[in-house]
Amino acid sequence: MDPKNVDCCEERSKSLRARYIYAIIFFTINLTAWFIRDYGHSVFPPTYYKEACGTTGHDCFHTLGVLRVSLGCFIFFFLMFLTTFIARKLYEACSKWHSGWWKLKFFLLLASMVVPFFIPPGFIHIYGEVARVGAGIFLLLQLISVIEFIRWWNKYWSPDEQSNQRSCSIALFTSTVFYGVSICGIVSMYYFYAPRPACSLNIFFITWTALLLIVMMVISLHSKVNRGLLSSGIMASYVVFLCWSAIRSEPVDEKCNVQKPDNRKFDWTTVLGFLIAIGAIVMATFSTGIDSKSFQFNKNNVKLEDDIRYNYGFFHMIFSLGAMYFAMLFISWNLKDSATEWSIDVGWASAGVKIINEWVAATIYTWKLVSPVVKQYRVVNNEQTMQP
Repeated sequence: MDPKNVDCCEERSKSLRARYIYAIIFFTINLTAWFIRDYGHSVFPPTYYKEACGTTGHDCFHTLGVLRVSLGCFIFFFLMFLTTFIARKLYEACSKWHSGWWKLKFFLLLASMVVPFFIPPGFIHIYGEVARVGAGIFLLLQLISVIEFIRWWNKYWSPDEQSNQRSCSIALFTSTVFYGVSICGIVSMYYFYAPRPACSLNIFFITWTALLLIVMMVISLHSKVNRGLLSSGIMASYVVFLCWSAIRSEPVDEKCNVQKPDNRKFDWTTVLGFLIAIGAIVMATFSTGIDSKSFQFNKNNVKLEDDIRYNYGFFHMIFSLGAMYFAMLFISWNLKDSATEWSIDVGWASAGVKIINEWVAATIYTWKLVSPVVKQYRVVNNEQTMQP
């Protein structure tokens, strides 16, 4: 066997393993941010830097503590982005830096996490405002990645001239399941979150979501679009999930939210739900980070043996934006008031962000459906005007 091929295989394996190590690092930082927010003020002794944290240390815990941890995570992954975005081949120094040198990167991570705790709170507030924008960009990139995955799934399973009966049956069954789940979700939300006419806001959110489902289905079945029911069914379920998540983020003391206040009593279900939420943040960041192909203009590039298997720079850029995103979730997009213990992404600001996220998702998906028809219409018009 060619030694060069052996070396490429080894470097490729290292790069694929490295992304999981970065995900574990990101998960650990998420847990650190939660611990600093909820228990940092009662666990850590008063040995902090008073010019940055204040005499009581309040500016290094709670909301500002989360922002400081987020800033440290952002610094680390942004430095990784700056040092790896030019990597194209497995044998390049940037590629080996991405996949190895873990001891040096451990000290870099440690320094990145410590430095923000010496920064005055005024600069941390500025970072918090910037983090709102970065988190919004992260959500937009995540939406595009999800929609591209739905399009790929639809293309893989949708029947065509060469499809066998089994593929057609699977596509039909999957479409039925997703639409069934979407309808059940709409009905359940009306039952649990809009039990009385006074819940006008929830009724509006749920009704608008139902209308979005109908619009996406009609456009998908239009003769000029003809995308079938599979992709619109998957997107319908995703939109219903976003609506449900938004309503669940409403404050628990609202009369139209059936969640019961926990009165600061936490059982294993609270802990499990919290850990699942953190896991979802890591998975969303990880899946978007390795999906650089969805954001390429030319998606048919042929990979050579010594080419990197995913874009390292894009991967670290997504994780740096993910650092801003998890900060917003832990503080519920509110830079002033501290979130309650064991809570994540709860409050009217969080609900509003999720509803906007749902509408943007439906808009992007609808545009993905109609854009080929619009482009074809323009091409036909240009050809007609150019004819003598």
